[in-house]
Amino acid sequence: MKDYPSVVVFGPRQCGKTTLVQNMFPDFSYANLEDMNTRSLAKNDPEEFFTRFPEPVIIDEIQRVPELLSTVQVRIDKNKKAGQYILIGSQQISLKNSVSQSLAGRIAIIQMQPLSLEELKASGIELERDVQLVSGCMPFLFTKKGLKPFEYYRNYVQTYLEKDIAQINAVQDLMRFENFMRLLAGRTGQLVNNSALSADVGVSSTTIGSWLSILESSHIVYTLHPWYENRTSQVVKTPKVYFCDTGLVAYLLGIENPSQMQRDPLLGNVFENLVVSEALKARYNAGAEPDLFFFRNSKGLEIDLLLKENKLLSLFEVKSGKALNEEFTKNMKKFYDLYPSHIQQSEIKGSVIYSGENYESYKDFSYVNFHDISPLFEPKEAPFTLNF
Repeated sequence: MKDYPSVVVFGPRQCGKTTLVQNMFPDFSYANLEDMNTRSLAKNDPEEFFTRFPEPVIIDEIQRVPELLSTVQVRIDKNKKAGQYILIGSQQISLKNSVSQSLAGRIAIIQMQPLSLEELKASGIELERDVQLVSGCMPFLFTKKGLKPFEYYRNYVQTYLEKDIAQINAVQDLMRFENFMRLLAGRTGQLVNNSALSADVGVSSTTIGSWLSILESSHIVYTLHPWYENRTSQVVKTPKVYFCDTGLVAYLLGIENPSQMQRDPLLGNVFENLVVSEALKARYNAGAEPDLFFFRNSKGLEIDLLLKENKLLSLFEVKSGKALNEEFTKNMKKFYDLYPSHIQQSEIKGSVIYSGENYESYKDFSYVNFHDISPLFEPKEAPFTLNF
């Protein structure tokens, strides 16, 4: 807000965007375009809208009236003062193009996620693995004790379907779309296979691709892309899919409590989802590009997570267990031998993220408890600043 006339905050519904912004800027005007009268005013008389909600202003649910961005552009060009507009959106389906066309060079984009484990720990909350996986990280669940995660995520899905999906008119059958979400939850951490999903859901592969794009634009899922040395290398080039929150995954899988999670055959996948989402939060919260990948080649060699910085890779394996095990590092050793010039050179060759105790070094690898992984993914260098 100090550098740009406007800032847009994207993120999943109910991840805390409005609460954060209003707490940081309590003196700003506030307009919520979910309100029918406010939305009508923004559409039909934008000049009167800004008379009623003068700058500096927070405009919530901006995707409801994307045409308002043209008026924002004109007003910015008349008065180039920094810190005048904060725009909040819970989906980018129609908004992202409008932002890039109307406000290019005039806006900074913030990608916000649910609470991180680091933020929860700073508030004195550190949950056991299976409790954390079922509870997820949505802020509302931590406002007071005694809330029911399964009930919250049931309401969350219904709100998402009714407010976001129904309004964009891109999905004709909401029941089938919800079934698609449940089937996708069963494939979290796995390669996206549109054909298989198409057969299971009963729609075309093209429709599956469209629905995946909707979920990604709504910040409900995140696709992790593979790393490969060159375009002709014999590696898998299909992305994996993860959800924004493990509590949502647990609900879609029908897992209501931690004891069910502990016994569920998808425990490892859901735990991997947690780690990937925490890595993503650490990157976004530091203002960095995600630069996260996985690796899998035709011979079955797989690395769960790679972080690329300054063209070099850091390696991570994700295991839900609590015990040290040299088997956890065998794939990282093989990758290290195959691609030595691509890896960050260090005494530590890679990290195992698991549920056990922290070990800074055990046979050339570190073992890090999942609560403590944010520093692993934070940028090692501050971004370049132009001074003249």
